[in-house]
Amino acid sequence: MLKRFLAYYKPHMKVFTLDMLASLIVSLIGIVYPIVTRSMLNTLIPERKYRLIVFAGLALLGLYLLRMLLNYFIQYYGHVMGVKMQTQMRSDMFAHLQKLPYSFYDNHETGKIMSRMTNDLFEVSELAHHGPENLIISAISIITSFVYLSSINIWLTLIIFACVPFLLLIALVLRRKMRDAFAESRAATAQINASLESSVSGIRVTKAFCNAQKEQQKFEIGNEDYTSSRSRAYKAMGQFHSGTSFITDIFNVIILIAGGFFLYNGDINFADYSAFVVSVNLFISPVMTLINFMEQYQNGVTGFSRFLEIMDAEPEKDSDGAVDAGKIEGEIELRNVTYAYDGEKDVLEHVDLKIEKGKTFALVGPSGGGKTTICHLIPHFYDVTSGEIFIDGKEIHSITMESLRRNIGIVQQDIYLFNASIRDNILYGKLDATEEEIIEAAKRANIHDYIMTLEHGYDTQIGERGVRLSGGQKQRLSIARVFLKNPPILILDEATSALDNTTEILIQQALDELCKGRTTLVVAHRLSTIKNADEIAVVSEGRIIEQGTHASLIEKNGAYADLYALQFRNNQ
Repeated sequence: MLKRFLAYYKPHMKVFTLDMLASLIVSLIGIVYPIVTRSMLNTLIPERKYRLIVFAGLALLGLYLLRMLLNYFIQYYGHVMGVKMQTQMRSDMFAHLQKLPYSFYDNHETGKIMSRMTNDLFEVSELAHHGPENLIISAISIITSFVYLSSINIWLTLIIFACVPFLLLIALVLRRKMRDAFAESRAATAQINASLESSVSGIRVTKAFCNAQKEQQKFEIGNEDYTSSRSRAYKAMGQFHSGTSFITDIFNVIILIAGGFFLYNGDINFADYSAFVVSVNLFISPVMTLINFMEQYQNGVTGFSRFLEIMDAEPEKDSDGAVDAGKIEGEIELRNVTYAYDGEKDVLEHVDLKIEKGKTFALVGPSGGGKTTICHLIPHFYDVTSGEIFIDGKEIHSITMESLRRNIGIVQQDIYLFNASIRDNILYGKLDATEEEIIEAAKRANIHDYIMTLEHGYDTQIGERGVRLSGGQKQRLSIARVFLKNPPILILDEATSALDNTTEILIQQALDELCKGRTTLVVAHRLSTIKNADEIAVVSEGRIIEQGTHASLIEKNGAYADLYALQFRNNQ
């Protein structure tokens, strides 16, 4: 883990080196004051060398001005370096998230991912900046203070340094407890972020069902867990700081007693004793800095560990030897396909189906039967548990995922639109499309006329998830996006099931236009929309139990006929 962390310093070595050099000089300047103090008490004041006293004071002032500038450099450029490292980590995480499979997002909540990308990486950047500084300044300060204090009185210095093991012992014992408490606290923070993201995203459903109180109760559970975990973390932190502070306070008692005996016995003069008392902070301060740094260290290490958990998640990757599919013709075949989410109960069992190029194939059946799973397996969003899927006679593992998905257009019931303009959302189908191509796609999707009634036309912002559009408008916008992509294979996953009859007719016209000349797989809830499909399969409990044309399936008087008769009666 350390090697991976240090790798993020590489692009910033110049600033890092200057930052460390500035830290070194700052720590060395710190030793000047007690040296000057001792010199004044022992020599300059007793011998009344007033000019040297003034000169020493001015020289000290000059060094403090230099230290001020160096501290500015450390604080500003050091923090900027930390932020740039954080930016790179965030970019790496975002890029990695784009490569992760669907299964990763099935098991990780959006709010928790966001927490790792923001809160955790902030703590990492603070460690990246302050960690080396604190270690360098503290280490040099401890060494120089030891040398200097020894020059005053070696035995008194050794007595003080003898207390260090006790301080380290307490720090090590309490640090582990604090580390575990803060790790738990971070998990609680991620949980409350996830809860908040879920509640805010579903606010319209909450209002529609008047369930604000229920959401408040759910949120308060996470909020209380957060409070409890933070309380435990702060309790551990309090024990850590109070324990270590007690040891450092003992230093002053030891100096007072031991120094008094040494002074009484004539082993040290009053001036040196006074200088020793002033100078002992040179040792105590860096020790306290290291102690306080442990909290930041734990936060940063925990944050980086959580960052690595995502970075180490296995990304989607093409099989060895996979090639670009180029322009696909559109023939699809599933051979003996079985699939189970997370390796548990099979969602599909031994499914065989073949869709010829340019034909329309419909999947119908009860919810949870496996229809949408088939739609997800064809673009290789998930890997089959067993069996094979072929596109134009090529097994999909032999084709790169990008080239496969480039040839497939998907229109779903749950449309996702970005918080951007209408133009940008259509452009998602083909990022380099011309304005004319965008307008043509919108016209073919029956959405252009509506867009032109808007004050800002194609530049109209549609809000988060397209909140400013109706369901039918969202659907037509998504269809325009697929028109622009112009793929040879089209998957329509219950694309009209959530629409009213009038809107459905309008959308169906756009979909009929979209399906022309393409291999189309349709998952349909309303059987009236797929009567003219070239072939229909009934999927139930993960198996294809019937297959044929509408007429042949009606004549067979089996499961499809029952579904059709039931829906026909319900529509009366």
